[in-house]
Amino acid sequence: MASERDQHEHLRPDGTEPLARIAVDYTPDACRHAPESGEIHVTYDDRGGARWRSRSRFLPGGAVAAAVRAPAGDTAGLNYNLYLSSLEGSGDMDEIDFEFLGNDKRAVQTNFFVAGSGGREAVHELPFDSSDGFHHYAVAWDAEAIEWRVDGEVLRREERRDGEEPWPEKPMFLYASFWDASGVDEGRWTGTYHGRDAPYVCSYRDVRVPVALSTEEEEEECQDDADAGDEADAAGAAEEEMDAGDGED
Repeated sequence: MASERDQHEHLRPDGTEPLARIAVDYTPDACRHAPESGEIHVTYDDRGGARWRSRSRFLPGGAVAAAVRAPAGDTAGLNYNLYLSSLEGSGDMDEIDFEFLGNDKRAVQTNFFVAGSGGREAVHELPFDSSDGFHHYAVAWDAEAIEWRVDGEVLRREERRDGEEPWPEKPMFLYASFWDASGVDEGRWTGTYHGRDAPYVCSYRDVRVPVALSTEEEEEECQDDADAGDEADAAGAAEEEMDAGDGED
């Protein structure tokens, strides 16, 4: 029987490789990366959350994937996610999303943006509680279609109706963030944050990105960040250089 660590190995998209290095856009001490185990842990507490991303953008024609374990406890108000974006916060960004809404851990929202325009949201029921263990999430996209997959099953597929339809075609970073979305739609989107079970930890592992479909890495100043996995891994984790990006939501 496959262990929890390797149970999703057969779901790794063709033409991908492990994401070896990340940049942290804000609150780097709330984001812990352990390259040796391939794990990234993002904490939400009184510091707020954090956002990490790949250091390269990826062109259409590939796939990204990760095994994600949602945080335990009462996560109402919180948003944790895995998504592609040409540049977070840009007015003309292209973006493709998996978003977890903290008031319902048996659901996930998908969406995509073209040149800053969204409005393509869909909320999907999951056959599991997303905090009950690691589950596998993947996005494959090219000039003709986008697929969102969960544990190997196609959750949603959008096909471009014709070559003229606006479509996400910009090179995109892989991002993940953890934040309080209580203020969105007066709390109707994710609920209202209570924080009674803080700190919360959202965990990612076996993060996969396209091998050959990337643009050049950004030249950024590096900062040291302590590597860590879960509590059992932390004592033996090594230090890795990480980039500090600029900008915060």
